Amino acid sequence: MDDEPGTTTEAGSTAAPVDFAVVIDARGAVLVWSAGAGRLLGYEPVDVVGRPAVGLLAAKPPYALRRHLAAREPWTSDLTLRNRHGDHVTVQLRGTPLTDVDGRTHWVVTPAEVTYDAGPTEAGAGELWNLTLAQLPLPVAVYDSEARFVTCNQVMSRAMGLTPEEMRGRTLWEIYPAPPLDEIDRLQHQVVRTGEMIFREEQPFRASGEVRDHAWSLFLSPLKDRAGAVLGLSALVIDITEQYWARRRLAVLNDASVRIGKTLDVTRTAEELAEVAVAGFADFVTVDLLESVVQGHEPQPVPPATPLVFRRTAQRSVFPGCPESVVPAGDTDVYPPGSPPAQALNTGRGAFYRVGDPVLREWSTASPARAESIRRFKIHSVMMVPLRARGVTLGVMHLLRHRTADPFVQDDLMLAEEIAARAALSIDNARRYTRERRTALTLQRSLLPERLLGAQAVDLAYRYFPAGSGDEIGGDWFDVIALSGGRVALVVGDVVGHGVHASATMGRLRTAVRTLADADFAPDELLTRLDDLVIRLDREEGPDARREAEGASGEVGATCLYAVYDPVAGRCDLARAGHPPPVLVSSDGTVQVLDLPAGPPLGLGGLPFESAGIDVGEGSLLAFYTDGLIAAPGRDVDVGLDLLSEGLRRPAADLEDTCEKVLRKVRPDPSADDVVLLLARTSLLDADRVRTWQLPMDPAAVAGARKVAAAQLDTWGLAELEFATELVVSELVTNAIRYGNDPIQLRLIRADALICEVSDGSSTAPHMRRARVFDEGGRGLLLVAQVAERWGSRQTSAGKTIWAEQPLPDERPS
Repeated sequence: MDDEPGTTTEAGSTAAPVDFAVVIDARGAVLVWSAGAGRLLGYEPVDVVGRPAVGLLAAKPPYALRRHLAAREPWTSDLTLRNRHGDHVTVQLRGTPLTDVDGRTHWVVTPAEVTYDAGPTEAGAGELWNLTLAQLPLPVAVYDSEARFVTCNQVMSRAMGLTPEEMRGRTLWEIYPAPPLDEIDRLQHQVVRTGEMIFREEQPFRASGEVRDHAWSLFLSPLKDRAGAVLGLSALVIDITEQYWARRRLAVLNDASVRIGKTLDVTRTAEELAEVAVAGFADFVTVDLLESVVQGHEPQPVPPATPLVFRRTAQRSVFPGCPESVVPAGDTDVYPPGSPPAQALNTGRGAFYRVGDPVLREWSTASPARAESIRRFKIHSVMMVPLRARGVTLGVMHLLRHRTADPFVQDDLMLAEEIAARAALSIDNARRYTRERRTALTLQRSLLPERLLGAQAVDLAYRYFPAGSGDEIGGDWFDVIALSGGRVALVVGDVVGHGVHASATMGRLRTAVRTLADADFAPDELLTRLDDLVIRLDREEGPDARREAEGASGEVGATCLYAVYDPVAGRCDLARAGHPPPVLVSSDGTVQVLDLPAGPPLGLGGLPFESAGIDVGEGSLLAFYTDGLIAAPGRDVDVGLDLLSEGLRRPAADLEDTCEKVLRKVRPDPSADDVVLLLARTSLLDADRVRTWQLPMDPAAVAGARKVAAAQLDTWGLAELEFATELVVSELVTNAIRYGNDPIQLRLIRADALICEVSDGSSTAPHMRRARVFDEGGRGLLLVAQVAERWGSRQTSAGKTIWAEQPLPDERPS
């Protein structure tokens, strides 16, 4: 009968298997589900344990049964149950109440006792009762009032590995002095002393008569006479190993879902997987990823006959320091074709092995270090589980057992594959993020200046930090642009959004700023034209393209600060479009946040920008930055500005040291956004480096202009530039007299280069053209372009200035 799901009686009901046993807790939930109950109804323990027992009923229980339940009295009743397939099964069951120390009633449900029409004799009933105890498939033992063994059934005898005669008269601790039986022995003494039942679930351990670990539910119930005196106790033990491991596997899966994938970092995700596996069911775990995955590249299929290069990305052991490992974490190694990990990678299927398996033996003996590790730590069971996500194999997880006596089984493999599948998806997400972030970072860095220009006008230092590994690359940028007349443009900007799209937009805006700067627009005019460009970009791309690129909505937008410093005039003109204001540290040590007109962010359109000019003395320090420096979660922007001002107070002689000081003082840790800091210490050009002459509107003035220019070059020791300079001066002054208006001015500047400027009162911009053979003009600017390193024109409030630059003799290219 033990192998049958049940037999049908003449009344149409089904007899429950002999080993049918169900324990229901005080809340009405199934606590224990025996194998016989599973055979009868088709449910596995994982299907019912922890769920309401009423869900197994196909019909409402009889009134008499409900009355017995309410009174917490033993009952016997026919019950109609629903099996796994929805069919109704009627069985006769008996319920026995068990009360715990808190007064809560649990129920042990077993098949009903067999009765006869005429009723058994007193001796017959006792004999049947003794047979029931002896043949019950659950271990049962009886102890006297001193918690000393009296008798037990066959199942308990087998579990203890001793006969009743060998155990009689001894306490449990005397029978088997090993944990956790010392605690159970203490509880048995507590039961006979207090007369209170105790229910307890034990972690897996191996009884003396067992060959493997079992988890048990233990019911210690007092045996009382009619007067209530405790005569002894009974110990009922129910094997819940399957339920225990089912709950343990669910706990491991829950742990995996909570702990794995908390970051977008490939290595950290692999470490989380190893930690969960060791905590759950393995003694030593390694996570080996293909080298391409660690680098963030797309893994390619590997032919079965090709060795596989992998990197030991993570490992974890029950022993500190992972002494079982033969490949240090972070190192690379090779899987030979046909080896167990190579098979797992190539087939995409996991497998478990015993140490004696030929395939595993061949692989381990090929490496003396691996063979020694297996021998030294007595590794007896190995499991290889591939890490696959989106149809691509990323690596393999090794799981080994040495301290755990039981080998891996199919259920362990299914559990490992489940957590590996979850981890692989997180690893692949981290890999994709690594690739995209590297792409964005490379793009962003390629669009930023590799080095700052060397200029006499300013001494420069900067720091640029992309957002931390948990954030996407942003669109912060900075630039330093050499302008005509020895002037320098300083630019700092921030594009709204993150990722490749923001970096690409930043590159377009930086290029546009350089182009507009070359045209020498005033700061407010430059921002106006840049604003028009941003609006045009937004219209061209449209919201659908941005959502596709960024995964979010929102318009193209940016903030920008544009400043032009003139070392001749000692003046800086600035305008900003929604950007944080710069900080000025005067030569006397005064620190002030410049109160500039804020201006709207770029991309709004229709609103004006305003320029402001400030006088900047020799040795003053200007600090430009993006909001990632001063803004931080939980910190007000004004607090960030105060910290920045404090960090700039008493700047060091070396601007690099000042940068470090400011960052230590102000920069959030970790940064939630990109951080840009640009420091510029100003210098003035001495009066003897600048000469200016006013010229009349007379062609005869050309010769005089050439003469004074040559004399000035002699004074500066630049005689070798006289011929080219006289040619430039001659052509530019001639053009101003012929096509321009009063006043005409010639200016020579010796800065990083020799600069020749001719200004007049006309706003008409010059341009080169190809002169025909018999034309009398049209060749002047062509000649200037040939002898000068660069030339151009800019509009002024009084007209225009045409300029040309020549490198100084010691800076000429060889």
